[in-house]
Amino acid sequence: MGPFKDIGVDLKDLVATIEIRRPPHNFFDIELIRQIAEACEALDKDPACRAIVLAAQGTAFCAGAKLGEGADIQDVLVKRSEAGLTGHLYIEAVRLFRTQKPMVGAIHGPAVGGGLGLALVPDLRVTCPEARFCANFTRLGFHPGFGLTVTLPALIGPSRAALMLYTSRRIPGDEAVRMGLADVLVPQADVRATAHKLAAEIAENSPLGVLETRASLRAGLADRVRAATDIELEKQTRLRKTEDFKEGVNAVNERRRPRFAGR
Repeated sequence: MGPFKDIGVDLKDLVATIEIRRPPHNFFDIELIRQIAEACEALDKDPACRAIVLAAQGTAFCAGAKLGEGADIQDVLVKRSEAGLTGHLYIEAVRLFRTQKPMVGAIHGPAVGGGLGLALVPDLRVTCPEARFCANFTRLGFHPGFGLTVTLPALIGPSRAALMLYTSRRIPGDEAVRMGLADVLVPQADVRATAHKLAAEIAENSPLGVLETRASLRAGLADRVRAATDIELEKQTRLRKTEDFKEGVNAVNERRRPRFAGR
């Protein structure tokens, strides 16, 4: 497995840790998601791994895509080569939802936009008051992605999902636990250790029993995410060409309120 450029993978006592290593903000792109998917698929084949912790260095868990300063959202979504386009972010994202081992997310800081989508890949989430969960797409004049139109309402219900997606508001860790967006609240310094403890508790049980139970609970999830991302991609592609999207990105980079025109 690996070596990987942007993640670290460690396996000890039946629990693997996948650590995102793009501090401080851990901005994502297709290459980062591809590496995480490859690590998860390799761990699926390793009987010494019974559970996975997904964690990150830096101040954020994953602050989403880096926009502005010459960055192009297309570079986040697709992989290019001399032969042309060779992959798409959402194809890699669906790979994550198809993996088999139970996963605990250690969400110690902001999970924003596509970073929130990544934070919803794990079965369970450990977080802290300092964390922020934010689907900021409409604040950018954009459409949600990474399967969030499926995973978020499935987790917290359609009404709460609509609240997050329509308002782009930032949900602190304690509120996230109350609304079912996260599962365990601890001090920030204890997030990763607590996630490991929970993963170890899972790993103590019958691996066959856990895998089959997880397969039942998540039956059809990857297919639903794939169908959702097909729709999300079409809408994102269209909205990316609008004046509102340009204004949303500029407003975020200039730290001001956006002035949307609806075109």
